[in-house]
Amino acid sequence: MNINLKKEHKASRERPRYRYSLAAKGFFLSMDIITGRKITLAKAKLIETLASIPYRSWEIRQYARMTRCYRNRESVQEARKILNWSREAQDNEYYHLIVINEKMKEDDVKDPWYLFPFIPFIMVAVYVALTRFMALVSIRRAFLFNAEFEDHAEHVYAQFVEEHPEWEKEPVTNEKVREYGDLPTWADVFRRIGLDERDHMNNSFVLCGKPECVVKYDGMPDGPKA
Repeated sequence: MNINLKKEHKASRERPRYRYSLAAKGFFLSMDIITGRKITLAKAKLIETLASIPYRSWEIRQYARMTRCYRNRESVQEARKILNWSREAQDNEYYHLIVINEKMKEDDVKDPWYLFPFIPFIMVAVYVALTRFMALVSIRRAFLFNAEFEDHAEHVYAQFVEEHPEWEKEPVTNEKVREYGDLPTWADVFRRIGLDERDHMNNSFVLCGKPECVVKYDGMPDGPKA
């Protein structure tokens, strides 16, 4: 089914943000302190640098769970469900990073100070430790934190498209970006990225036990079941 990206972009703009926890608010504030409040390609690149980390952390944890509980069919199936989704989600987030990097090259946008190699390394290391700790303490709380992160990202991209009407007339000719999706304009590329974040949010809500928070739309993919 073809998805009406403009319709879903409008829905993202009109939908209130999830009521974030203090931990999520603190995390988003720290990002704004580092990058500034304005949404830029560089800021989006940093978001995508971090976005795949929880999924990698969960993948490692679920492999350990499958090894530890290999006699328990139910536990193994549950681990496989999370594992398969985590792989798919982290691959998708990686594509977002590639797409944004290609847009920065196309627009001749240079990496700011917070994207110099040493800074992202520290931020990634801290976020890896945080996501692994949360998954160890409570995997459901880890899923909920990720749902908050993805809700925030969806709204960031919706606002980003709104702030760049010129993207509506900018065709996509980059082959790497076309591998991500056959989308005619850069506005649609960023709308699609925002909708991907909604998919990740929805799946995180299901896995944390809050299926009532799922934001449905026509053509949405199947995700893990609660």
